[in-house]
Amino acid sequence: MDISSVLQGGYHHPLARKWQAQRQLTKSMLMYPIFITDDPDACVSISSLPGQSRWGVNKLEAFLGPLVKKGLQSVILFGVPLKCTKDGRGTPADDPSGPVILAIQKIRQLFPTVYIACDVCLCEYTDHGHCGLLNNDGTINNTPSAARIAEVAVNYAKAGAHCVAPSDMMDGRIKAIKRGLIDAGLGNKCTLMSYSAKFASALYGPFREAAGSAPSHGDRKCYQLPPSGKGLARRAIQRDTAEGADIIMVKPALPYLDIIGDAAELAKDLPIACYQVSGEFAMIHAGANAGVYDLRTMAFETVDSMLRAGATLILTYFTPEFLDWLEA
Repeated sequence: MDISSVLQGGYHHPLARKWQAQRQLTKSMLMYPIFITDDPDACVSISSLPGQSRWGVNKLEAFLGPLVKKGLQSVILFGVPLKCTKDGRGTPADDPSGPVILAIQKIRQLFPTVYIACDVCLCEYTDHGHCGLLNNDGTINNTPSAARIAEVAVNYAKAGAHCVAPSDMMDGRIKAIKRGLIDAGLGNKCTLMSYSAKFASALYGPFREAAGSAPSHGDRKCYQLPPSGKGLARRAIQRDTAEGADIIMVKPALPYLDIIGDAAELAKDLPIACYQVSGEFAMIHAGANAGVYDLRTMAFETVDSMLRAGATLILTYFTPEFLDWLEA
């Protein structure tokens, strides 16, 4: 055998195998998505998302406290309004007495070291379930949509969010949000994480159950990216970088590892995030429950693939488990 053919000597030992990684998963790379509802005492299990629940603000101390002690460093909040009156412009999204703003204030009070990101979208709060404002014919009215998204983002920042993360995919919303943050004196106090390459995916099903955010008519394919749209994703990443995004996100993660790699190339001076979405999480659990593989092994394998592709921040519902697994 030729000398150059012998590779196994470099990874025959468990520790040597770890050295082969360009990037190791750490607790600081994990952001935990949590659902906040407008019943302050709620703790409602989500059937399609194993181990996940909708939480009321009064339950956050008992829920997050043990995780913070284990090393939880960041969360991203998704509002799940069940009692509010929804309308065409998503008025409840930034209601000062709504679940997201109350949760920001509560978490900052209880856990001052925890970094709080907020998903910014209108779909949970509009009566039509779309992510922006609509024209009379039911199509997206982009300009006022971006303006409204920016307004919500700024109000979350004013309430104390460390990061705003628009997931609506409206053209120009990054520039609008950045301008709004600067004008509010918050441009250097709040991170702007863009869902730059968010694809129209079948993997969002459990999330839509959890957040009650399915559109009442049509779909979101006119603003979320088509799964085959590699060029569109690259253009969106470049656009959002130029418009002032501080972090670039790809969503979903596992089917779009090539896009994560593109983001790492195109926005090489920015952190690259990816979202291991609800369907990915549910799928991994389903396979483990069927005996196809070990849950922990597959969770690590999928996340390692994201790190290998170039991600430096991973939004995952496995965060509580990883906090334990990384201690083992």
